[in-house]
Amino acid sequence: MMSIPTELTLDRFRKAESVLQGIILDTGLVFSRFFTQQTGNNVYFKPENMQLTGAYKIRGALYKISLLSPEQRSRGLITASAGNHAQGVGFAAQYYGANATIVMPETTPLVKVNNTKSYGVNVVLAGSIYDDAYTHAVNIAGQQSLEFVHPFNDLDIAAGQGTLAFEILNALPAADIILVPIGGGGLAAGLATLAKLLKPDIQIIGVEPSGAACMKTSVKAGRVTSLQKVETIADGVAVRTPGDAVFPLVQKYVDDIITVDDAKLVDVFLDMMESHKMIVENAGLLSVAALKYLRVKGKNVVALLSGGNMDVITISSLVQHGLRSRNRVFTFSVRLPDRPGELHRISGIIARERGNIIELQHNQFVDINRNSDKGTELAVTLEAFGHEHKQSILTALSQEGYSPALQPF
Repeated sequence: MMSIPTELTLDRFRKAESVLQGIILDTGLVFSRFFTQQTGNNVYFKPENMQLTGAYKIRGALYKISLLSPEQRSRGLITASAGNHAQGVGFAAQYYGANATIVMPETTPLVKVNNTKSYGVNVVLAGSIYDDAYTHAVNIAGQQSLEFVHPFNDLDIAAGQGTLAFEILNALPAADIILVPIGGGGLAAGLATLAKLLKPDIQIIGVEPSGAACMKTSVKAGRVTSLQKVETIADGVAVRTPGDAVFPLVQKYVDDIITVDDAKLVDVFLDMMESHKMIVENAGLLSVAALKYLRVKGKNVVALLSGGNMDVITISSLVQHGLRSRNRVFTFSVRLPDRPGELHRISGIIARERGNIIELQHNQFVDINRNSDKGTELAVTLEAFGHEHKQSILTALSQEGYSPALQPF
C-alpha cells in the first residue's frame, strides 16, 4: 500500500467512516447498460443523489461537526452553501443538537432552500453565487462568534467526503477510473487521496463545467487562482476560487480534469431520466457527461452522481430543452388562407407523417387583408422521433404547398 505524506491518512478516513456508519446510506453502485453501450467502457454510477439529504455533502458535514467540542457546538454553527452542504450541515446540526445559520446564494433553487429550512436552521440568502454567500457568512461568523463549517476547504470535510472511496472499491475492487465533479475541491481531494491509498493505480479524473473551471485553471497555473466570473447551470459547483487547503491534494492525486459545456449537461439529464429513471442535478451530471470524453475502452468506470436536489421548474426546463435539442419537440409556423378546412388539411399531413401535435396557435389577425392567401398564421408544436422524422414532416408540408418556418425556443 502506498504511503502518502499528507494529513489525510488511512486512519483518519477510517475514523470518518466509523462516525458515518449507521447514520448515512451506503448507496452502492448501479451498472449502466445504456452508457456502457454508448461508451465502450463498463460504466457504473455511484448514486449519491439517493443519499440522505440528496447529496454526498452530508458525509463531510457530519464528520466535521462530530469533531467539534460541546462548547463549539453550543456557540452555534454557520456555513455558506449553494444547497447540498447546507442540507448536510442542517442534518448534522439537528443530529448533534446545535443551532445553525446557513447563508445561501439568492439564486439557490427553491427546493434546496426549503429542504434546508426543514432541519430547523436559520437560512439567509445573500449574493448571486457561492463566493458572495461565503463572504457574508464569514462576516456573520465574526460578528456572532459562530463556528464556521467550510463546505470544501477543510481536511476534516475532505476526509468525510473521501469515505465514498471505501464504498466504491468495496463494491467494485476492479474499478479503473473514478469520475468526480469538482467545485471547490473538497470531494475530489478526499476521494482521490483515499482511492490512491487503497488502490495506487486507479485513475481519478475530475470534471468541471467550462464556465466555472477554477480547479483546472489553478492546476494549470500551479497555484490557487480565482476566476473573474462563473457562468454555469451547475449551481452546486459554481465556485470562483478552489480551496487552498485541499488544492495540493487535488494537484497531486487527481490525474486529469475534464471540462464540460452546459449544453452537454442538458443532453445527459434526459438520458438519465429515460434510461435510469433518476433525477440528477446538473453538478452531479458532470461525471456522466465526461464519459464520452474518455480516451479508453473496456475499462471499469465509476461516475459519481454527487446529488439530486432540483426544483420542479428546473427539471421542466431541462426536459424541454433536452427534447428540443434532440429534435424530438419542435415548433414551426405556416401562413395560410383564412378559409374552412385549412387547419384540418395541415393536421392531416402531420397525422400521415406520424407527428404528434402538442400545441396549436391560430392567429387570424396577422394580416390586415384577411382575403390574402397568407392572411392567417398557424404555429404548431410537435413531438417527433428525432431529426430525420422532423425533416420528413417539414418536407411533406413543403410538398403540399406550404412553407413551414422553424421557430426558435
